[in-house]
Amino acid sequence: MKNILLVGGTGFVGSHVCEKLVRQGWHVTVPTRRLSNARQLLPLPLVTLLELDVHDEAALLRAVAGHDAVVNLVAILHGTQAAFEKVHVALPQKLARACIAAHIKQLVHVSALGADAQHPESAPSMYLRSKGQGEAALMQAAGIGAAAAFDLTILRPSVIFGAEDKFLNLFARLQTVFPLMPLARADARFQPVWVQDVAAAVVRSLERDGTVSVANTPRIVEACGPDVFTLKELVQLAAQLSGIRKGRGRPVISLPLWMGRLQARLMELAPGEPLMSRDNLDSMQRDNVASGTLPGLQSLGIAPAALRPIAAEYLKRK
Repeated sequence: MKNILLVGGTGFVGSHVCEKLVRQGWHVTVPTRRLSNARQLLPLPLVTLLELDVHDEAALLRAVAGHDAVVNLVAILHGTQAAFEKVHVALPQKLARACIAAHIKQLVHVSALGADAQHPESAPSMYLRSKGQGEAALMQAAGIGAAAAFDLTILRPSVIFGAEDKFLNLFARLQTVFPLMPLARADARFQPVWVQDVAAAVVRSLERDGTVSVANTPRIVEACGPDVFTLKELVQLAAQLSGIRKGRGRPVISLPLWMGRLQARLMELAPGEPLMSRDNLDSMQRDNVASGTLPGLQSLGIAPAALRPIAAEYLKRK
């Protein structure tokens, strides 16, 4: 039985990963700042909840000790430069140091499509720059070849969809309220991937024995679905599948960039997590589709699921 430390296990992707790991018969430790955040995991056997702040390096080192592998799913979509660096750069650095200190031989890190570990500063947004910097930090810490400190797998998913997503569900919900859908960067392209496929990719990566090899360290996998959509097409598809206005949805109005940035700025000023930020718009300067130069989910034996039939099921139900 493997013992897995699942950092970020209480989130959208994390709960699916946790369930799949338990089905493998592996013991999973899920650190969380508050135990109340992990109520959905309580019914699962073989899961231990650990109340701690993962940004506390001493506490993180104690948590890592005794495990066979670590999975990092922690990420944010909105925030300041300092917040992105804390979550996407400093935390992976702390995890790498903890893995080395505790002699952990396997680390799976979920990053983002569009991140570039070789040239992180070339990315158009704080989000993508910090994701690339986090990857670079892990690669440097892991090393390569026979002298590598640990086996590293980096998964780069496109936008992730599923029954609990804040993506297609959001597009559908907004169209039940507003008569029009003003949309900046309506032609930005995405290659959405099912949350179950991302979770399966994490498990397949962990099924390796953790032995470091020259050929496979580090391994980067682009986790994408089979189909490419523009943002406008995804908004229209959400309406169609959820039956809004008998599937016609609301008219989508493409905004010029300056107006889109103004709209995003106003959303940032609203209470709570913004629906859209200027940094999100910056990220969409880079198409969120597979490069074709790196392995995909097929390299892990996963045939990625198409969006339409799965989204139709949960959007119609809601």
